[in-house]
Amino acid sequence: MRKITFLIMALFLFVLPSQAELTKRDVLKDMAGKEHRLSNYQGKWVLINYWATWCPPCLEEVPDLVALYDERKGKDLVMIGVAVDYKSEQEVARFVDDMLISYPIVLGTPKVIQAIGSAEVLPSTYIYNPQGKLVKIKRGLVTKQYIENLISTK
Repeated sequence: MRKITFLIMALFLFVLPSQAELTKRDVLKDMAGKEHRLSNYQGKWVLINYWATWCPPCLEEVPDLVALYDERKGKDLVMIGVAVDYKSEQEVARFVDDMLISYPIVLGTPKVIQAIGSAEVLPSTYIYNPQGKLVKIKRGLVTKQYIENLISTK
């Protein structure tokens, strides 16, 4: 019985996608309708930032994330915001407009969370290196300086 249980567990670990690496199956559709195939961003740093409209630290980090994205987009960084725990798509759209968020926003669904990983703490940021490997999950507020330091040391 132990051998069968072990074999089943090993099979699940082998078959389930690893969240430590961006795969060809990881496709996120943003609010503008654009699809982001995360594996296409090899060669760039990828930040996936979970947030909510009601979250004070999320509000605090948005200006830094916008500044970082605006400076590095099209160069060495891709950033995707994932809105979670929202009432409606319109609520998220108003928030994005009010906060002048320039990076793509995806509505958080169980499928998105399964593809990227959980967000028990808000904000949470998943950081992938240019090789597509997960190098950091930052729970809580993240700053532009923090990301720049991380990128420059890896």
